[in-house]
Amino acid sequence: MAGAEPSRTSDLLTRTVSALVMLAVAGFALWAGGLAWMVFVLVVGIGVWFEWSALCLLMYPPGGKRTAWRYGGAVYCGIACAVLLALRDLPMGMFWVLMIVGAVIGTDIGAYFAGRAIGGPKIAPSISPSKTWAGLLGGMIGAGLIVALLVSRMADPGFNSLFAESPQSPHDTYQVVVTPMGSPVGFALAGALIAIIAQAGDFFESWMKRKAGVKDSGKLLPGHGGLFDRVDGLLLVLVVIGNVILIGELLG
Repeated sequence: MAGAEPSRTSDLLTRTVSALVMLAVAGFALWAGGLAWMVFVLVVGIGVWFEWSALCLLMYPPGGKRTAWRYGGAVYCGIACAVLLALRDLPMGMFWVLMIVGAVIGTDIGAYFAGRAIGGPKIAPSISPSKTWAGLLGGMIGAGLIVALLVSRMADPGFNSLFAESPQSPHDTYQVVVTPMGSPVGFALAGALIAIIAQAGDFFESWMKRKAGVKDSGKLLPGHGGLFDRVDGLLLVLVVIGNVILIGELLG
């Protein structure tokens, strides 16, 4: 037991450093926009699809079912990437991307700490033995707090200006983002919904890995597994919530 503690600390350090590097790269690409953002999104999307395909090779024997799943993964990842690129091109693109990604990260953090601190009944132990109802609730709270915090800060001109694409932009981010969606409380509820969708995406990948008989989708990210392991929930959130935002912008 004495040797387990240093190992656990080392694993946590590896995960933390790896996460910080990933956030730095993603943050720079998001801030830069344009070609940098496009290349980043496409590289991640292709990497996720390769890991998806590798799981499919283990899930099904050669044949139509395996092929259908592989092409289905290409469509799924392709839609998520297209939505992410389209969101960044909106007048408040950086805010929308930051809100969605922040909510998914808040879900992971809230679920992790609530699950460890409270434990309790499992949601679907045959698919993902570590996920509990307490973790889901913690994830909903974490995502809601992140989204509400971001929205509440939009009234601050200094924070607001971070998302202005140019001084000539006719859009006021606070009015365009907050007014149609209601108060920060409404956004907190939206964050909770994002958490539920993110958890569903997480369960979906867990089911694929269990069927494939593997623990992680890959080994590219030290301490985190594969790319698919990191963005499983984000993919489904982009497909659902991302499209809702885009449709709302088109209709608005």
